Amino acid sequence: MVPFIALIVSFAAFRTAGYLGAEWFDGWAESLRPAVAVMFLLTASAHWGAKRKDLTAMVPPTFRNPGFLVTLTGWLEIAGAIGILVPGWISTAAAAGLTLMLLAMFPANVYAARQRLTLSGKPVTPIVPRTVMQIAFLAATVGAGWPQP
Repeated sequence: MVPFIALIVSFAAFRTAGYLGAEWFDGWAESLRPAVAVMFLLTASAHWGAKRKDLTAMVPPTFRNPGFLVTLTGWLEIAGAIGILVPGWISTAAAAGLTLMLLAMFPANVYAARQRLTLSGKPVTPIVPRTVMQIAFLAATVGAGWPQP
């Protein structure tokens, strides 16, 4: 839920800055790109902190070396967050990569919900609300990658 809140609050802040004259954020896509970056930098930080063990447990057992996968996805989130801020084709490519990564990682969220796993001692988000959030995240990455004029 925290990444969702970060996405919404940062988008509102960037969009407000655009309305107040900050040209970098003058448009919904221009405000969405840095909001997506904020969200992914926040989620990436969990890959090496206190939540790492919980994230590793979320990786379905059919995948080998869950620790490596958690590290890899953390670095991919950082790269995508940086890339989405670079104008032109790089932000479009980064948005596409983040979209594909969200789709690829969703089974881990389903597995975690079915296994009733925890993150920092709290139950993971149940599957229906998590699916709704995942759709919002996908919409954000697709929107952030919208071709720039």
